[in-house]
Amino acid sequence: MNIGFIPIDNRPVCYTLAQQIVAMDDDIKLYIPPRDFLGDLKKYADVENIFRWIEDLPQLDVLVLSLDTVAYGGLISSRRCEDSFEEIKERIFKLKEILSKKNAKIFAFSSIMRISNNNYNEEEKEYWSRWGKRIFDYSFQTHKLGCESCIAQVVPSEILDDYLATRKRNFEINKIYLEWQKEGFFDTLIFSKDDCAEYGFNVQEAKALEELGGLTKTGADEIPLTLLARAVTGVRKIKIAPIFLEPEYKNLISNYEDVSIEKSVKGQLELAGCEIVSEDDADILLYVNNFKNQQGEIVMKVGTEMFDGVWNVPEKSYMIADVRFANGSDNNFVEQILAHELDEKFYGYSAWNTSANTLGSLICSAVVKFFAKKYNHDNFSKLQMTRFVDDWAYQANCRQKLEKPDVETLGALILPYQEKVEKFLRKKYNVSYKYPWDRLFEVEIEFS
Repeated sequence: MNIGFIPIDNRPVCYTLAQQIVAMDDDIKLYIPPRDFLGDLKKYADVENIFRWIEDLPQLDVLVLSLDTVAYGGLISSRRCEDSFEEIKERIFKLKEILSKKNAKIFAFSSIMRISNNNYNEEEKEYWSRWGKRIFDYSFQTHKLGCESCIAQVVPSEILDDYLATRKRNFEINKIYLEWQKEGFFDTLIFSKDDCAEYGFNVQEAKALEELGGLTKTGADEIPLTLLARAVTGVRKIKIAPIFLEPEYKNLISNYEDVSIEKSVKGQLELAGCEIVSEDDADILLYVNNFKNQQGEIVMKVGTEMFDGVWNVPEKSYMIADVRFANGSDNNFVEQILAHELDEKFYGYSAWNTSANTLGSLICSAVVKFFAKKYNHDNFSKLQMTRFVDDWAYQANCRQKLEKPDVETLGALILPYQEKVEKFLRKKYNVSYKYPWDRLFEVEIEFS
C-alpha cells in the first residue's frame, strides 16, 4: 500500500510519529516530504517545494493531507500568515490542479482557527501577549451571551479588526474546501476544532460548516493520524470496545475540548473507520483512564485524583489511552502497567497532550498493527518506548524539573524511567534526546 502523508509541521508528534506507526507494517510504503520542507515554530512551510514533491510522487493509493500546510505554511502560520484571501485561494487552486492528476483517494483536514485562553504569543500574532485572554473572553461572551459591546471595548479596535479579518479569511477558505468535497474531490474532509472551549467563534464556525454539510471533529495534531488509520482500515472492519476506568465521569469535558470524553472517544473511533462494540464482540479493548471532576495538567500545576484502582492485564487484546491528565501520564497508573509482563495482547499506550491527541495516535497505531500484512514487532517496541518515555518519563516527571531545554541534564534525569520502560519491553535501547523547537513543550527521542 502506497500512502502519501503531508503533516501539519515538523514536530516529532506530527512528522516522526507517523513514520514510527507505519513502520510496524513492512507492507506499507509511506511517502512524506523532506522535513526541512515543513514549517516549525517560526518558519513557514516551503509550499512550492511541497507542490513539486507531490508532482513527483509515484502512484499512490491514498494521500493524507494537512490543508493548512499548503494553504498557509502550517497550523501555526494559519494564525499568523499575512497573505490575503485571494493569494491563498490562488495557492489552493494550484494544489487542486496538481492533485487532480494523481488519481489517489484524498483524506484531508483543515483547522478551524483556535482561540487560546491565555496571553502567550509563542504560536500566535505578537499582540496575543497582551490581548489574547481578552480576545478569548470577547469570543466566549459574544457566543454565550450575545454581548459584544461590554467586552469589545477593552480590546483596541485595530487589533480586534485584524483578528476578526484573519478568522474570516480562514473561514472562507474552509468553505471553498467544502465545495470541493461536494464535487467529490475529497474522499474524506474534516474540519478540526483545535483547543476548543464550550463557547467561542470557533464553535460557531464549526456549527456553520456542519449546517453546510461539513464534518467537524475536536482535535488537530492527531487528525492526520486518525485519517491514516481510516486509509489503512478501508472497507475492512475492526471492532473496538471502549472501557472507561471511571465510567460515572465519562460525561465530563477534557481540557482544550468542547465535547465529553465519551464523545471524544466515539468520534475518534468512528473517524478511524472502527466499529464500536461490546466487550464480548471486540477485537481490541480500548481502556480509557479518564478523570474525576476535572482533568489534571501537571505542567500547569492543575491536580486531579490519580488512578487508585487495581490494573489487571485483560484476557483480550487491549490498548490504553491515559487521559486523566493533559500533557502527560498518570504516574500511579503507569507504575501499575509497568509492573506487569508485556505480552502479545498489548496494542499500545499513549498519554500525549490533549485527550483527542492521545486517542487519535493510539487508535492509529492499533489499527496499523491489527491489519499489518508484514508485522514488525521491533518497530512496535520502539514506538512504545517513545510513548512511555515521552508521555510518562518526560512530560509527567522530568519536564517539571527543568527550567529550560537542557539535553545533558535531561539525560541524567530520565535514565531511571528509561530503564523501567526497557525492563517492561524486555529490550535495551541506545537513545538520545533533543529539543527540535528549542522549548520544553516537546522533546524528540532518537534511536541510534
